[in-house]
Amino acid sequence: QPSKLNTRVRFPSPAPDDLKNSALKSTVLFFQIKYVLLVKRKTCCKMRHMITIDQKIAELLNNWVYDGWPIGNFVACVIALVLCVVLCGAIGLERERRGRSAGLRTHMLVGAGSCLVMIISIYGFPQLFSEKRDVARLAAQVITGVGFLGAGAIIHRNSGVRGLTTAATIWIVMAIGICCGSFNFILATGGTLLIILVLTLFRKLENRLNKKAPLISIKANPDFPIVSNILSVSQKYEFAVEDLRVDKLDDSQIEVTFLAVNKTSEPKTDEYIEALKKIEGANIVGIMNGHISSLKVK
Repeated sequence: QPSKLNTRVRFPSPAPDDLKNSALKSTVLFFQIKYVLLVKRKTCCKMRHMITIDQKIAELLNNWVYDGWPIGNFVACVIALVLCVVLCGAIGLERERRGRSAGLRTHMLVGAGSCLVMIISIYGFPQLFSEKRDVARLAAQVITGVGFLGAGAIIHRNSGVRGLTTAATIWIVMAIGICCGSFNFILATGGTLLIILVLTLFRKLENRLNKKAPLISIKANPDFPIVSNILSVSQKYEFAVEDLRVDKLDDSQIEVTFLAVNKTSEPKTDEYIEALKKIEGANIVGIMNGHISSLKVK
């Protein structure tokens, strides 16, 4: 009897037709994968070479040569600077009308400076044209530097912070200057229109919301029951006092800060502020959030 260890299992060999079908299927699958990869590669190349309207305008200007002189570059730089000053001036004019610390000239200067730095990044250092360089490096430094400039427009007080919107507009005009300096004229114009819309129309919405919940600061004499008087006046005018905070400024004055919330359809905010001014011991009454009212001195 043959040993079981020497037994071998024999599988039936495939038919020639099966081998042909398998090879054909493998070949078809290979070409299908190759076609898909080729189509994706072409699509990626098209996406990389897509240009915007601004880039088309910049290309036309850069190709404008007169008598061997590339005047198109000069015209593009002049258009960028003029457009930048106009757009940033429109934002600065809105800040100037509101009496903010950074007004028309400040916004125009920040925008024009950012535009100049971006133009230098593109056309400056002609001796390095033959070498690869990062044109966005100087723009990155401008973004950081203007951030410190905007911080100077922020004023911190005991009961709040003012100047955040002005600091934001300073940073935004820097971005508009970079857009103009990189010849993205349509992007800069559209961004400026959107910013002016936010500063004007959304201001009314903000005032309407803050009128129902003003953040009030009262500086008073500590010898009077100022908190109980505030609660009685608030109850009379249907305002709920929330987040009440009392800070001692010195021996002769304290500051009471609270959020007055009114859930009625027509809050009497002006009458409520006038009643707070008449509280015994209150020296200064002011609304800290929004721009409903300026500081009121009794």
